[in-house]
Amino acid sequence: MMKRLLLLSLLMLLCGPLYGQDVSKQTERKRQIEEEISFIDNQLKSIAGKQKATTEQLALIRRKATSRQTLINDLDKRIAAVNDQMTAKQREINRLQKELDTLQTYYEKLIYNTYKNRDTRVWFLYILSSQDIGQGYRRFSFLKNLAGEVDVQAGKMREKQAELNEEREKLAMIKAEAQVAKAEREEEYRKLKVEEQQSSEDMKRLAKSERQYRNELAAKKKEVERLNSEIQKMLRSTVTEQKKDKTKVDTNLSGQFAQNRGKLPWPVKRGVITERFGVHNHPVYKNLKLPDNPGITFSTNAGADVFCVFDGEVRKIIVMPGYNQCVLVQHGEYFTLYCKLSDVSVKSGQKVKTGDKLGKLEVEGKASSLHFQIWKGTAKQDPEKWLRK
Repeated sequence: MMKRLLLLSLLMLLCGPLYGQDVSKQTERKRQIEEEISFIDNQLKSIAGKQKATTEQLALIRRKATSRQTLINDLDKRIAAVNDQMTAKQREINRLQKELDTLQTYYEKLIYNTYKNRDTRVWFLYILSSQDIGQGYRRFSFLKNLAGEVDVQAGKMREKQAELNEEREKLAMIKAEAQVAKAEREEEYRKLKVEEQQSSEDMKRLAKSERQYRNELAAKKKEVERLNSEIQKMLRSTVTEQKKDKTKVDTNLSGQFAQNRGKLPWPVKRGVITERFGVHNHPVYKNLKLPDNPGITFSTNAGADVFCVFDGEVRKIIVMPGYNQCVLVQHGEYFTLYCKLSDVSVKSGQKVKTGDKLGKLEVEGKASSLHFQIWKGTAKQDPEKWLRK
């Protein structure tokens, strides 16, 4: 690892600030993806002994494979960019070599002429044999400057040779970088194949227990329907109460919330999305539709804290089978819902700010999961489109 960092640092110095910036961005992106993969590995270990976790395990493994593929794609782009640099650098070397060859040819002629005219008697005869004074002066100037021109050309050749050597060193460094990138790609590809094999094995295990899963899915569907029904009732009740009391919805807060679409912070510090918004087919039983998911589910650390994603007011705290405690927060005409909490740190009617702690998640085995929803009035929203990437 130290050798790779040293190599990247040298390349940044040799190839200029723009290349350095690109390498810095690539390194940071690679670090973030590797951190996510490491987090997923920890989650897989945490839920390994938990019952009924096979679908979640499959989702995590697939997410890890996707992250791994992203790393490979980035490495492919990096290798292509390095290959382009090598081509450009080779063209520069060829150009410098051509200039050096031309200088060397001219220098050899100068040396030859200087050698021929080394005898001062020959110089005088050469000048005296001139047809007129003008020609004689030109011959005198030529002989006078000949020795100096030899030194000038020798200096130019040394400079050009040094420049050529420097470009060759840069090319060697770029080639070494290409070898490092290719080795990294091969290692990431090997890991990807292992993860794909794990995914395939999990799918085979799940395929053997379709009947059991269908029964579990029916129970899960009832839980989702109960939660959706309760949420719809809460939202309608809130809107009705505000109209009845002639309470004005904070349009300014609504506008601020809307302006932060795609920028809202995650409700947990670390997590991986394992269940997505909307209707999806089962990952194994393709003819089986999963319950319509009005939100998303995060897999996160055991007992992780849950945070409010935007300024607002706590409207309701409810308890639902399968979802434990849920906190509903209003942000003008928008609402956010946080479920599967074991402890709640807020109360109904309390004003909250972005990043305020709402509670802690219940522990399932050695991990936790958060179910999160966003609503605009009574219209459900895809949270992934609102949260920052």
